[in-house]
Amino acid sequence: MPKYLWRVSYSEEGARGVLAQGGSARRAAITEMVESVGGHVDACYFAFGEDDLFVIGDAPDEVSAAALAIRTAASGAAISHTVTLLTPEQVDEAVARDVTYRPPVEAS
Repeated sequence: MPKYLWRVSYSEEGARGVLAQGGSARRAAITEMVESVGGHVDACYFAFGEDDLFVIGDAPDEVSAAALAIRTAASGAAISHTVTLLTPEQVDEAVARDVTYRPPVEAS
């Protein structure tokens, strides 16, 4: 199952919800949401800075991951940026594949 990192930034409304409900309630809601599409949450961390929350977990496929992102954005309470994660073994497989590539170089 593909693994994802979700970077989440709360709107003012979303931040007020976290303030009212707390972090544990937010984690439970996120876990419920991801599990509703057949996924699993591995980790959920709040953060300072540009992003307010990082979630690492699995989703069955890109369509499921897109459904999560669309539902989050439609709420208006948060914006989620989805990053697909690869294991070192997947990178090994990627670098072993033959690829036809011509870099963009200036003609002499």
